Amino acid sequence: MSDKNSAKELRAMSAKELSALVRSLREELFNLRLQQATGQLENNQRIRTVRKDLARALTIKGETGEV
Repeated sequence: MSDKNSAKELRAMSAKELSALVRSLREELFNLRLQQATGQLENNQRIRTVRKDLARALTIKGETGEV
């Protein structure tokens, strides 16, 4: 998975792939927040990137009526 998924790439995904991506981004965001809380996070910018990727994926998922 790339750091930044473009809307074009996300629209080309199937519903199952998009759901799997959303699930993995939520898991990654959880893990990053856990690392931040324990003081182990080295790259704070990664949280912002994952949040934006998650929002982008959820928006595309909503456009297709699958939310």
